[in-house]
Amino acid sequence: MKKWGIGIAQVALLMVFSLLMDQLARALHLPVPGSIIGMVILFILLQTGMVKLRWIEVGAAWLLGELLLFFIPSAVGIMNYMPMLEHDGLQILFIVLLSTFLVMACTGLVATRIAKRKERHTG
Repeated sequence: MKKWGIGIAQVALLMVFSLLMDQLARALHLPVPGSIIGMVILFILLQTGMVKLRWIEVGAAWLLGELLLFFIPSAVGIMNYMPMLEHDGLQILFIVLLSTFLVMACTGLVATRIAKRKERHTG
């Protein structure tokens, strides 16, 4: 039960941080979404030790575990664009498949590099 409370507090902390970064992006008229800025800043804070992993670990793990649920609203929202899908559907499908493949390939390459780097440091 204590872990639930910690997780909820950490998710709330991450949400507040995200909202603050979104406000910052709007205030500075940046062409980058606040969530991206927030991820970069959070990464830097974690790497420098200003934010400890244990402060957000449980909440972040829960958010990652339930990530699929966050895509349902956007998938349902696509129904508002049926005329566009009928007209440009094949082109959109091609771009989605291509970008998915590129993301998977890049992720695989990065994961392989990280695994090899870990092996060198531990082995």
